[in-house]
Amino acid sequence: MPDFTNPVDSPTEWVADHIKSYVESDGAEGHMWRGVPTLLLTTIGRKSGQARRSALIYGKDGDRYVIVGSRGGAPTHPQWFLNLRDNPEVELQVGAEKFRARARIASGGERQRLFEMMAGVLPNYREYAAKTSREIPVVVLDPA
Repeated sequence: MPDFTNPVDSPTEWVADHIKSYVESDGAEGHMWRGVPTLLLTTIGRKSGQARRSALIYGKDGDRYVIVGSRGGAPTHPQWFLNLRDNPEVELQVGAEKFRARARIASGGERQRLFEMMAGVLPNYREYAAKTSREIPVVVLDPA
């Protein structure tokens, strides 16, 4: 069973500040960020074994949560994605609710449908996809 206690927050200062306000307010501040919903994702580092926490925009597909590994269209995947790809057991905080989930990478028609859904949440995802040669991963988080 992964140990999600004492996570290390994102090294990006504005993301770390977002996480801090989210955690300190129990999701009252930070859940909605610039008009879009965000969750806190805690993964286990694939090399370090350390719990690592990120704030990410999400969408809902039934009772599942959907996130996108865009990294602003960078040529490489975000670290959180590499971590959950290797260890799909994760912890989420959505607003005040905290729970475990299992991550899986969407593919084929499901990926396309969910990518379009997420582009409805944040239209920039289309721009990010256009500026990189990698396929931007779409991740489904099923509550445990």
